[in-house]
Amino acid sequence: MTLTRRAFASTLAGMACARGLLAAERSSQPASAGSLTDVPGLRVGHWTDTRRPTGCTAILFEPEAAAGIDYDGSAPGETNIAMLQPTSPVEAVHGIFLTGGGLFGLGAHAGMIRYLEDQKRGFDWGGSLRVPVVPGSVIDDLSLGDPTIRPDPQAAYKACEAATTGAVAEGNIGAGAGATVGKMLRAQTAGGMKGGIGTASLRLGDIVIAALAVVNAAGDVVDWRTGRIVAGARVPSGKGFADIAEVMKRTLTSGGGDVIHDPALRSTTLAVVATNLTLTKTQLTKIAMMANCGAARAIRPYHTTGDGDQLYAVSTRRLRRDDVNVTMVGTLAAEVVADAVLRGVMTASSVEGWPAAKDL
Repeated sequence: MTLTRRAFASTLAGMACARGLLAAERSSQPASAGSLTDVPGLRVGHWTDTRRPTGCTAILFEPEAAAGIDYDGSAPGETNIAMLQPTSPVEAVHGIFLTGGGLFGLGAHAGMIRYLEDQKRGFDWGGSLRVPVVPGSVIDDLSLGDPTIRPDPQAAYKACEAATTGAVAEGNIGAGAGATVGKMLRAQTAGGMKGGIGTASLRLGDIVIAALAVVNAAGDVVDWRTGRIVAGARVPSGKGFADIAEVMKRTLTSGGGDVIHDPALRSTTLAVVATNLTLTKTQLTKIAMMANCGAARAIRPYHTTGDGDQLYAVSTRRLRRDDVNVTMVGTLAAEVVADAVLRGVMTASSVEGWPAAKDL
């Protein structure tokens, strides 16, 4: 068959279009591969207690980063996050500390401060003194094992020493070691399941957007692309999911009373979304608000009265792009956060009384 010049040009155009469609398809795939450390300018380290499932995670910036926060849970356990508000004059932080151990675990925060001081990192206070600024957040994992065992300052120091730019370990490790999900119906069902730490990233040319999530939710976790529950409250037989939202509907329809158990301080999802784009604290505050919608896609229900959910947005300020606006970054950050939440349960391993998604 002989191709005319027009037919040949049409064939080339069709091939180019096909390549474009394939590229678009690849770019729309889940950001399930990747790590928070794909963003240049930060390191992550874990410390995990071998005596019971608990631990802490240190995120270190080199030398510092701009950060904002969104916290819509009703019972956050935290320290220093007020400095991330746009009204605060503090424009940069030197690290973020995430830990288990409930409110007791916040005492470990001092170890990260000491590590940074030993490294002579922090704001110049005058003379030889440096003052590190490190916001910190905690999840409650005290229901697993001996609750008197929790991270301490030495644990936080070791997490800092372990920090690297390598791929972040996921699952039952660091601050996610004792994380669990689907706890709202524990008294009426076969119970919840194991949560953990998950991370994901998205590369768009020279732009990197990545997230890390410590998934310790009261609600179910769903595959946000399909709507399928992958971890959460299980039916009494243990074979299948109760679907917390559906249980609420049936209960209200039948007048069966309140079946939800959602006490304060028992459940919290912590997330950090980071980018190498140069952004201000005010811009990052808005990005944190948008990115938190990503966690809401993957957790149902989310931001309950018992939750202490917090999401940090961080800029390591390595790349200046005037053609990228806050709405674009926030939209994509939400997708990466949703993927990190999903990986938090899909990479977790079972512990006694709390089966993992990958084992069912």
